[in-house]
Amino acid sequence: MITSLGILFMRVLAHCPLAVVRALGWLMGRVLYVVAAGRRRVVQTNLALCFPQHTPAWRARTARQTFICFAQAWLDRSWLWHGKAEVARRRLRLLGAVHELQGDAPTVIFLPHFYGMDAGWSAVSAAVPRRFTTIFTPQRNKQVDDWIFAGRSRLGDIRLFTRFDGVKPVVSALRSGEPLFLLPDMNFGAEESVFVPFYGVDAATVPSLSRFARLGRAKVVPVITRMTDTGYDVEVHDAWAGYPTDDAVADTALMNLRLQHYIDTMPAQYYWVHKRFKTRPDGAPTVY
Repeated sequence: MITSLGILFMRVLAHCPLAVVRALGWLMGRVLYVVAAGRRRVVQTNLALCFPQHTPAWRARTARQTFICFAQAWLDRSWLWHGKAEVARRRLRLLGAVHELQGDAPTVIFLPHFYGMDAGWSAVSAAVPRRFTTIFTPQRNKQVDDWIFAGRSRLGDIRLFTRFDGVKPVVSALRSGEPLFLLPDMNFGAEESVFVPFYGVDAATVPSLSRFARLGRAKVVPVITRMTDTGYDVEVHDAWAGYPTDDAVADTALMNLRLQHYIDTMPAQYYWVHKRFKTRPDGAPTVY
């Protein structure tokens, strides 16, 4: 019942002006910052670990702003997934090296966890006439799963694999010319992860970007999404030269380093609500 009401709310909100959606997100973000004390501490810890050179006042402002960006991006899924398609396309501006995504060359798209990531793959799949794939973790609520699938595939052709499908079908699709959206910049636990620096702190990181690119004989193309006053700018970067190599650990460390540069341009829009440093090296103290 609650899920149905939430989806209905998003369907109604889809028809409101963007300024109204963003204002509501601003209010929701301010409320969440106050009431979600546990998650606020996660954000504050992440910012303290990653930006020790900044003042406490800067980190406090960034923490408040990241809750606002989180809420605004969540509510933006209303018009992105339920609004008129022409309205959604008008609010998504695809920029940069779009030619990297054209043709049929095997391509892994590095799509980091900025709050606008859903807008990112919607913009790409709407503009580029290819079938895309991605890997997702199924939700416990089947209705939520169906809602996410319908929303993410609304403006283009996207096939979703689950983490239980294994590597083979993903690699097969990649080699056949279906670009793979990959979001490996989260803590998925110690299993199959390596510890590499992220802002100078050892972070458990899945080396999947390097491995899928190597297995699929694919180039890696970063796509970075920035929330703007008029919607989203989705920038396609040039494919990384010399990537991947035979050293998955070094490749993963390089991925984190380049991700830092992207984050530094818009620190409040990164997914700091996630416990990025939950898994610690042996003997290291917990941080949350």
